[in-house]
Amino acid sequence: MNFAPRSPKLTRLKVSIVIPAFNEERLLGETLQHVKTALTAFASLRLETELIVCDNNSTDRKAGIARAAGAQVVFEPVNQIARARNCGAAAATGDWLLFIDADSHPSVELFAEVAQQTQLGRCLAGGCTIRYDGYHPVANFGAGLWNRLSRSRRLLAGSFIFCDAAAFRQIGGFSNELFAGEELDLSKRLGQLARETGREIVILHRHPLVTSARKMRLYSTWELLRFVLLAGLNQKRVLRSREACHSWYDGRR
Repeated sequence: MNFAPRSPKLTRLKVSIVIPAFNEERLLGETLQHVKTALTAFASLRLETELIVCDNNSTDRKAGIARAAGAQVVFEPVNQIARARNCGAAAATGDWLLFIDADSHPSVELFAEVAQQTQLGRCLAGGCTIRYDGYHPVANFGAGLWNRLSRSRRLLAGSFIFCDAAAFRQIGGFSNELFAGEELDLSKRLGQLARETGREIVILHRHPLVTSARKMRLYSTWELLRFVLLAGLNQKRVLRSREACHSWYDGRR
């Protein structure tokens, strides 16, 4: 497969937006409203789009909310973020995949930047900086550190990843062995492919993604720091354990 840089001439493409969701009844509706508004950036360039929500074995009314918003709903029975994203990608028919978390609010301006990157031919994949909703000093401090690291190392935040669909499938998508940190693993493999093909990984920063700081409300600072410390000491074991990554899977919403 030839991944040489394409001509900068703009081309007509299709973008598939994939939203993984586990028991996100409270937040999904607002996210879908923001996504549908932001889609006007693609429509202004006459880009085709599709919206896919992966029901990751939920027990709430999320699927009905997604269908009412015009989204295609697919089902992944194994409760795991990587598998949910891969399931949505498997159903996608777009030239590009855009993964957005169910608690995040993209803007028209951010989507416009994504549209530009997908059209010019140099970009293989990308992400963006993040900003937490509300006033949460610890979360905001952490976001600042992450944003600097993301831009310097070309690391993709899981809440917002766009990727050439052919490249995503070539490297095998997200790792089904990981219950957290799957976006960092994907970043590493996409970065290697980008170097091999002469394309780029970009981190957009002019219009940060607004995402929920709910983990700061649902878990104590010590609980979150404990996970970070354990992952740092034994990354392989911790990130491959559902129990160790409980803040993603224990159902607290």
